[in-house]
Amino acid sequence: MSFVQSYHMRLKRKRAKVRAWRKHFSLIPVENRTGKIRAGDILLFSTFRDENVRLPYFLKYYRDLGVSHFLMVDNNSQDGGREYLADQPDVSLWTTKASYKAARFGVDWLNWLQAKYGHEHWSLVVDPDEFFVYPFCDTRPIRALTDWLDVSQLRSFGAMLLDMYPKGRMDAVPYRVGQNPMEIASWFDPGNYLIQKNPAFGNLWIQGGPRARVFFPNTPAKAPALNKIPLVKWDRRYAYVSSTHMLLPRGLNQTYDTLGGEKASGILLHAKFLDTFAAKAEEELERKQHYAASIEYKAYYDNLKDNPDLWCKWSEKYINWRQLEILGLMSKGNWA
Repeated sequence: MSFVQSYHMRLKRKRAKVRAWRKHFSLIPVENRTGKIRAGDILLFSTFRDENVRLPYFLKYYRDLGVSHFLMVDNNSQDGGREYLADQPDVSLWTTKASYKAARFGVDWLNWLQAKYGHEHWSLVVDPDEFFVYPFCDTRPIRALTDWLDVSQLRSFGAMLLDMYPKGRMDAVPYRVGQNPMEIASWFDPGNYLIQKNPAFGNLWIQGGPRARVFFPNTPAKAPALNKIPLVKWDRRYAYVSSTHMLLPRGLNQTYDTLGGEKASGILLHAKFLDTFAAKAEEELERKQHYAASIEYKAYYDNLKDNPDLWCKWSEKYINWRQLEILGLMSKGNWA
């Protein structure tokens, strides 16, 4: 990267930090329990809106992995989720009625919270429908992963978003509060992924899976990005610039290979496609708070209103992380 390019990247990062500072004034604390955070705690940051049905299992899943504290932003929920989280002893909660879109889809809010509370903590940034899977997650807590990353002098860890879906109509089986969503949405596309390198930020750009196959079959370049960097040893100088797809400084995006081979990576099981999805898609289409005038949600609504089924003959049923590694969707790298 040239000096001029490097200078522009620094300016971009500073602008992101300034935006985060400006947007944080819209956040109203509901329960601030950050005084309980201790050095070395693993933190989780997330934004949500009307996700009460998902929150109990979401908290259980990440508590079981070893997350110590949750820092959550509620974007004007009306379904009781804010009240539920306010009663959780390991959750700090803020609420806002401000525009999700104007906050760069929540990135500005979380950038500020991470700068204030996440400095020198391993920080996991996920949505309530995303479930982090990493090598040996069935036998090792997330602390084992972060300890290995520390020893390896790595400050970021990449994961591909893997869309999960049921076999048959997604509205056929109702999702219950506290239920593991993968009991219903247990299938995924084992292939059908396009990967290219983003020359500006140095990260991989991944598209494909059922959303490209069903919703954008003729325009795959418009399909949602599936590349994520959800786990970072945070520093107050850092900033996400586009969801968790990429961040600055630029070197944090290079999570995919080394001179000696590929780096360890993970998967985010994406349990968006449950029976609650149709109503959610219609609401978000009306709100127009998502990327590119909510073109993604328009595609969802148009394609699912008559036949809400993503399963096909190439779909594969999820077993465990080892299956995903065999398929080449994630890697344990040199972590033995």
